[in-house]
Amino acid sequence: MHPHFELIHTAENDPKWNMPYAPAIKVHSGKTVYVAGVTAAPVYHSHPHIPAEFDTIPEEPGRQTEMALENLRHVLRAAGGDLTDVVQLFRFMVDQEKNQDAINRVMARYFGDHRPTTTSVEVVRLATDPRLVLEITAVAVVAE
Repeated sequence: MHPHFELIHTAENDPKWNMPYAPAIKVHSGKTVYVAGVTAAPVYHSHPHIPAEFDTIPEEPGRQTEMALENLRHVLRAAGGDLTDVVQLFRFMVDQEKNQDAINRVMARYFGDHRPTTTSVEVVRLATDPRLVLEITAVAVVAE
């Protein structure tokens, strides 16, 4: 468990549910980091978007998730943290029924036993490029 966090559960908590997230996290100390949305696209890319810059991104949702999480990790490390410092994660997915299982498997591998609070929202498409299936934004708390 993170030294600055306290996982909050209600009396109904039972390990049989195998929750992939914590219902709430209380933060006792640290600095808050708000991370802009990241996808499988490079963190820095042209604006307005140039579709050809995204041609090498694989269509497979698991691979896109790995790339997005590496981008998230890279930004968090620049702020002095890592994925284990994430307290809140928002996931915006295209075609949730089709892509969620692959996304969840990769996220479980990257986050391990750490369970940030999580919200998942299905969207028609992402702003960066129509071939992308996942965008993640996060709030993290890093050491002071």
